[in-house]
Amino acid sequence: MYQTDPPRPPQETMPTMYDLPSELVGESGLPDEFHRIQADLLSETCQPLTYPSEEILLASDLNLYYDPRHPLWYKRPDWYMVLGVPSPCQQQDLRLSYVIWQEGIDPFLVVELLSPGTEQEDLGKTLREVNRPPTKWEVYERILRVPYYVIYDRYENYLRAFKLNGTGYEAISLPDNRFWLEELELGLGLWQGTYQQTTGLWLRWYNAAGWMPTRTEKAEQERQRAEQERQRAEQERQRAEQEHQRAEQEHQRAEQERQRADKLSEYLRSQGIDPNNLP
Repeated sequence: MYQTDPPRPPQETMPTMYDLPSELVGESGLPDEFHRIQADLLSETCQPLTYPSEEILLASDLNLYYDPRHPLWYKRPDWYMVLGVPSPCQQQDLRLSYVIWQEGIDPFLVVELLSPGTEQEDLGKTLREVNRPPTKWEVYERILRVPYYVIYDRYENYLRAFKLNGTGYEAISLPDNRFWLEELELGLGLWQGTYQQTTGLWLRWYNAAGWMPTRTEKAEQERQRAEQERQRAEQERQRAEQEHQRAEQEHQRAEQERQRADKLSEYLRSQGIDPNNLP
């Protein structure tokens, strides 16, 4: 599209997500089952208190176009979070890619899940080739300046996290393989458990109270609460029934006492004695 005078903004002149490829093009490190399950767990348990859910993008294997000078260059993070962007309300508006010059907001956190074919680039150990796009590390650290970069190696059960400090990333200390993000009032760490019928060590979000629940865990918690309520209601019903039975027994005893008193009064009268004049 040709520029006009006065110039039109990049949002109108640059390619949009409808113009750019949204599929993988000859890339190594294709998503496997682990990548899919791990991304699902991250998305399910990411529930920040500081941002409404309709203003958070949680993306997995969604092309990230980052450089308006090279509009066809992109990275495809295994999982990333963008804060302060609207969520589509209609299916036809769902993103095909995330295009920085259209959205105007950079990712807040990126997670890469190490694969044998991507490990060196994910860790910033590869050099950029001449006339080739920059490496992931360069894009996240120097171009987009993503505040947090997380790398998980499931083969070694090794978690690394980096925070942007000044011009570059600094490693975050990870006691117990966890770290806290004040901006979200959430933490990210390694959790041993079963998710989607698969047991292992997973990257998962937590808050001050513990691990953030998945949909299945929430449903189970609701089921348990409903069962507890049912049991309490049943106990209340049984207590009420017992109280009713005790009241009925008291009534029967009182009726028996009244009948005995009536019989005694009747006997006394038959003997010419007025029961009301007894001393």
